[in-house]
Amino acid sequence: MIKGSIPALVTPFKNGAVDLDTLKKLVDWHVAEGSSGLVPVGTTGESPTLSHEEHEAVVEATVKFAAGRVPVIAGAGSNNTVEGIRLIQHAERVGADAALVVTPYYNKPTQAGLIAHFTALHDCCTLPIIIYNIPGRSVVDMSPETMGELAKLPRIIGVKDATGKIERVSMQRASCGPEFIQLSGEDATALGFNAHGGTGCISVTANVAPRLCAEFQAATLAGDYRLALELQDRLMPLHEAIFIEPGLAGAKYGLSLLNRCSQDVRLPLVGLTDGTKDRIKAAMRFAGLIN
Repeated sequence: MIKGSIPALVTPFKNGAVDLDTLKKLVDWHVAEGSSGLVPVGTTGESPTLSHEEHEAVVEATVKFAAGRVPVIAGAGSNNTVEGIRLIQHAERVGADAALVVTPYYNKPTQAGLIAHFTALHDCCTLPIIIYNIPGRSVVDMSPETMGELAKLPRIIGVKDATGKIERVSMQRASCGPEFIQLSGEDATALGFNAHGGTGCISVTANVAPRLCAEFQAATLAGDYRLALELQDRLMPLHEAIFIEPGLAGAKYGLSLLNRCSQDVRLPLVGLTDGTKDRIKAAMRFAGLIN
């Protein structure tokens, strides 16, 4: 079962190009720190600015570097169904364990369109699919009823829910069944999410604090909410600071303070302002990640 702390991996760059050597080191570090899965080339992996060739290279490399130690859930979303089919079939060919598929952004399909899109992706391969519902970015919200229809398909196995609406977990348990995997897509609300029945988080903060995030998730899954709350208190300033500006830029800056990745991002994103850098440094000190 896919559960626990699953970093939405950044894509490291060196001189403007994808840096696979650093990616390997990141994968090894995340496994050693207790992360229970990896998501390459989601939004945090700067998928909008990667070429198709780069996208596929990062997924293939992550599968190779993980070497079966943790599941790899390949980012394979697009607002073009044909392109999504290409990406998910590639992920299947190179050995990914599942695919993360975002609701189509910008073109705003209806609920019927969402069902048709995800059904086409489901039918084109044999990979398990996790729906990524993030209306703040895609400007379309998959309703619990629509998700319940899709959950009837054998390989639609779960959702990364970034709505920020804690009650959605209970609503989706009702529409999709209690075995449907529900992963938070919002670090700050992961505590309440799991209390409602979630089983993990596809996390941005886990890029920077993989061990703390893994311990936090393990505590919630063991029902130890006293420990989970203590860890949440340590992590909360970092959750907030990383997202003052685009989260992936915040994550890369945090990783640069740990000497694990450059802070380089691709346009139209730019580096962080000094004020945000100061907030991230302070939050990392508070969490005990740096001196």
